[in-house]
Amino acid sequence: MERAVISFVVNRIGDQLMEEAIFLKEVRPRIERLHRDLKAINCFLEAADAKQEEDPRVRNWVSDIRDVAYDAEDVVDMFILKAEALRRKIFVKRIFQKPVYLHNLGKKIDEIQTNLHDISRRREILGIKNIGVGTSTSSQMLQNLRRTTPRAEKHVIVGLNEEANKLVEQLTTGDPRRRVVSIVGMGGIGKTTLAKKVYNHSRVMDHFQSCRVWVYVSEDCRPRNIFQQILNQLLHNPKQIEKLQENELEDLLHEHLEEKRFLVVLDDIWKSDDWKCLARVFPEESNGSRLLLTTRNKDVALQADARSVPHDMQLLSEEEGWKLFCRTAIPDNVTDGCPPELKEFGEKMVKKCAGLPLAIVVLGGLLSSKKQLPTMWEEVFNKLRVHFAARNGVDAILSLSYIDLPHNLKSCFLYLGLFPEDQVISKRTLLLLWMAEGFVPQQDEQRLEDTAEDYLNELINRNLVQAVAVSVNERVTECRIHDLVRDLCIKKAKEQNFVEIQKDIVSLPSTTSSFPFTKSRRLGIYLDLERYASREHSTPYIRSLFFFLLQRSPHSRYYGILSWLDFIYKYYKLLRVLDLGNVKIYEPPNSFGKLVHLRYLRLTAHRYSNCPPSCLGSLQDCVNFPTSLDELRSLQTLDICISKGTPTMIEKMKNLRHLFLSYDREDDKPLRIDNLRNLQTLSGIWFSDWQQNDTSDLTSLRKLKIKMDDAIVVEFSNSIAKLENLRSLYLKASHFSGVPSFDMSSLLHLSKLHMERSIGQLHEFPPNLTQLTLEDTELDYDPMVILEKLPKLLTLRLRMWSYRGWEMQVSADGFPQLKILQLSDLYGPTKLLIIEKGGMSNLTQLQIFRSVLDIYGLGELLHLKRIDVIDISPHSHRWISSLPCSSEWQDIRRRKKARIYGTYTANDSWGYMQQHKKIDFR
Repeated sequence: MERAVISFVVNRIGDQLMEEAIFLKEVRPRIERLHRDLKAINCFLEAADAKQEEDPRVRNWVSDIRDVAYDAEDVVDMFILKAEALRRKIFVKRIFQKPVYLHNLGKKIDEIQTNLHDISRRREILGIKNIGVGTSTSSQMLQNLRRTTPRAEKHVIVGLNEEANKLVEQLTTGDPRRRVVSIVGMGGIGKTTLAKKVYNHSRVMDHFQSCRVWVYVSEDCRPRNIFQQILNQLLHNPKQIEKLQENELEDLLHEHLEEKRFLVVLDDIWKSDDWKCLARVFPEESNGSRLLLTTRNKDVALQADARSVPHDMQLLSEEEGWKLFCRTAIPDNVTDGCPPELKEFGEKMVKKCAGLPLAIVVLGGLLSSKKQLPTMWEEVFNKLRVHFAARNGVDAILSLSYIDLPHNLKSCFLYLGLFPEDQVISKRTLLLLWMAEGFVPQQDEQRLEDTAEDYLNELINRNLVQAVAVSVNERVTECRIHDLVRDLCIKKAKEQNFVEIQKDIVSLPSTTSSFPFTKSRRLGIYLDLERYASREHSTPYIRSLFFFLLQRSPHSRYYGILSWLDFIYKYYKLLRVLDLGNVKIYEPPNSFGKLVHLRYLRLTAHRYSNCPPSCLGSLQDCVNFPTSLDELRSLQTLDICISKGTPTMIEKMKNLRHLFLSYDREDDKPLRIDNLRNLQTLSGIWFSDWQQNDTSDLTSLRKLKIKMDDAIVVEFSNSIAKLENLRSLYLKASHFSGVPSFDMSSLLHLSKLHMERSIGQLHEFPPNLTQLTLEDTELDYDPMVILEKLPKLLTLRLRMWSYRGWEMQVSADGFPQLKILQLSDLYGPTKLLIIEKGGMSNLTQLQIFRSVLDIYGLGELLHLKRIDVIDISPHSHRWISSLPCSSEWQDIRRRKKARIYGTYTANDSWGYMQQHKKIDFR
């Protein structure tokens, strides 16, 4: 990972030499020499990286290099901070202070240079040779992965059928009283995998059809958060619960579960005390309700239900372990076998895993990235033996998998340790953070965003990261990591001063008013803001600051009062990443404008009417953003949700690549964005502001979301047509204005289009459109006549009030490429969909959500594999008779009476939709 650190510092210093050439002229030669020396020593680090696990002397040498690189980065960044402050001062002060700044900078660079030369001399003693630049094949490997994204589900479950059937029996039969069924076993043994298999079993889904919930508990159990997670899955409008106290949440949840037969899965519960805190909200009715627990602690299971025998997870047998290994180590393996020349080393490595599924899967992921040659597998086996000598079991395999990562992936991997245990992580957010941190280098003409996505795909292919949700074109949209993998991230990150997590203010001595000193570069705060801000901080090295607020109280909506936020600039002047998205802000302080190194900033503001009464007197316009933010000219990503005023300071942020806005525009303050030449994502701009910009300069823009107010069709059409690289367009209008109808046939690169609100007449669509969503468009004529002619359309979604008529007809050659059709919330009279023979010939998935339909022609759809339906009247399903296995559906209809919530697949006839699983069709 040190190579990544050095590379970043080298590039950082090089960039500053270009930007500060005039200001630095007296010390420029010394900075250039430091730049050259760091660049040269980076060539030796790959050889050192391979040795440091075996030789503590090499490990110390690498650590010294990292420290020197960090020192160099600190010196340069602090100088730039002072230089920016100096520019704002009057001329006379600049004349006297500049020589002092330059003299101090020169002295510090000389000290770093001396240390660097001493480290270089020690390299020769340790026998570390220059292996050359660019010898790693990681770049080429990532290129080969281009757009080959992992699937959401990998069918590598082995040996759980018998256990699953026993648990299904316990959950669905027997004692009518509320019982607790527990799965017990060590970390990585497959408790969650088994629980998911049971949770998705058709008998379980049928038995608990009215109420099934899954929540992650984790070691850091927060009862309030758990109650909120459950209610979020049960209530139609979960926002109403944000203000409730914990006891009010308990009462609401208890009341909601009463008289229901429920199944609640509490995954990864650690302590008996945690169970006691959670148990009281679950009613003890005699209606067959169940709780399913997964835990490493058998005492938890016995405490939860002394009458129920916990299910002890067993390690895999040799045969099962071998089958799992072959499926993960050999890509596209359909035989569960292994090439004969690899079998000897494969069996030896599987034996080392001792039947632990996580160890086998991670080992398989490591080997899947290698060539299938005996020499390569022997090399991995030899390294594995070394690690097993120092560590046990899964720790050894995880450690080896980390060491085997290309250097540019190590930083990306360790970064995942910042996020709370079991948290689902947005791909978009993660990739933007990696870019802001400097982990993603520019590679020829490839976009940074594409390179970052390749990095994530490689981590998933190595089974170090789990894909949670995948889009229709099989690109991962959400991910997470196993808690044992997260433990490795945190351990390695702390060793390298890469990440630190602060989550326990109680453990500090009462006489201590400050947090311990740390040299970590990134800080994750799991405390409430008010308590954290009240302490002293010795953290001058921090580059990234996150507030996750796991200890959120019902009053957390009031966090972000001005006086509480000033501490950020006071203690963290060199920040590159500041994420306050979980903090409700009422007024960002002016000092934020002095954080000149910021590349990523996420803020959420709220109207002053929501402020606590004690603040109202001084916060009349507290949601206006300070103009000082226009000094943040290094920003790449700005994500701001404000309630009043146009953020005019944005026009000076010329390095912005991704801009996410929510604001109330003002007529006298237009938002200027036409000089943001690097902008690739623009979300939330009002059209009245958009039309006042010369959009022909936004040649890099790929994603655009516009809020329509008063749009003139010609002007609107011309402004969009200028965006030659536009890939995704979202048009949202008010109920009064509507979306203007215009010819989009000239938008040759546009592949995604979402139109919300009335559009009047459908015109020509982009010829390369692959995804189309119409929502609340209020069409009173059959849209299929026009839409079926789109030659490349893969996904069509007709959502709430998109069509007010009653009949839609698809002709014999209509929708030649369509794979997914979604009809959602089409209220009003029963709709009739007629599909002529030959129409929608490639349709594989049909989704009908809260809509009453009669469909003719489904029997002709030879590729149809899945039908999802949610909450629709069974009386409207005459079309079911045209499906194969229609008798199974009729049986389901009788059992479920008036509500239907199910899934049909071509392989296993009718079953039930997986409520917990996120289906993402973006």
